[in-house]
Amino acid sequence: MNRRSGFWFLLIAAVVLLPLRSPAPLVYVPGEGWYYEPYGETGKWQRTRAKDQLQVAEDAFAAKNYSTTLHAARRVVRVWPFSDYAPRAEYLIGRCLEADGKDEAAFNAYQRIIEKYPKSAEYNQVLWRQFAIAGRFLNGEWFKLWNTIPLYSSMDETAKLYEKIVANGPYSEVAPHAQLNVGAAREKQKSYPDAVGAYNVAADRYNNQPLVAADAMYRAGVAWQKQADTAEYDQSAAAQAIAAYTDFIVVYPDDARVPTAQAAIVRLKAEQVRGSFEIAQFYESSHKWAGAVIYYNDVLQLDANSPLAASARQRIEFLKLKLSAISQK
Repeated sequence: MNRRSGFWFLLIAAVVLLPLRSPAPLVYVPGEGWYYEPYGETGKWQRTRAKDQLQVAEDAFAAKNYSTTLHAARRVVRVWPFSDYAPRAEYLIGRCLEADGKDEAAFNAYQRIIEKYPKSAEYNQVLWRQFAIAGRFLNGEWFKLWNTIPLYSSMDETAKLYEKIVANGPYSEVAPHAQLNVGAAREKQKSYPDAVGAYNVAADRYNNQPLVAADAMYRAGVAWQKQADTAEYDQSAAAQAIAAYTDFIVVYPDDARVPTAQAAIVRLKAEQVRGSFEIAQFYESSHKWAGAVIYYNDVLQLDANSPLAASARQRIEFLKLKLSAISQK
């Protein structure tokens, strides 16, 4: 029993004391966390001047040695946060995180450049990098737990990324495209009124860019049309879609999508007519004849030449006789 106890004592002592006498492969750096580094490697990438430290990061990035790039670039940001080299180091951090598939962390690294170094030479490029990341989420990439474990796809979170890009530079080159994609993300989320709101902002704010404004107006019509298709007996969305398409046709009559918009208006009006006719039938079957007459009249006002118009006229005449007879009693 004593021999066994002695064995375990020696084993535990070896485990406890060995790291103190041997180079540890795990290194902890404040602000960076733990990472693996073979013995003797630290001195190879650490420098005493910000300029030299950044050069190590640049060389490692060119060689696609992203691990060393991250260590060197993070050291620049940590040790010399106010130097002229810090913005570039933060940019390299973002690029490395992107290369490693850690898109959320990369987006945040780029965001730190926007917030901490607004005069960075990479400002516009940073916005485009953020736009590319948001695009991957728009196309279905999943958000990750701890930048590692894929958890879910979220169009709400994606829309917020695009909104942040727009806020970073409302009149930058990327902003109009980001604003349009706020709407696209909301459409995928099936939040059609929010999508329309985003498209309207794009059309108003960037009205001096015809391609953007035309696209925004057309997409607003499409979003309202999708809302109309999902809402039974809801005539308001169809009316909004018709109004949006009509505005688009009036403002951009030479756009290649005008025939599509016109065809959509015809279909929407037919749907409005059908909806009003069915509501009228419902009121009539419930013996609410005055209400039925209102909706049959609505059919005629929407399209007096529709296939249902003749039936609507007949029902109106029939119900008027019933209403007249009731009033004479």
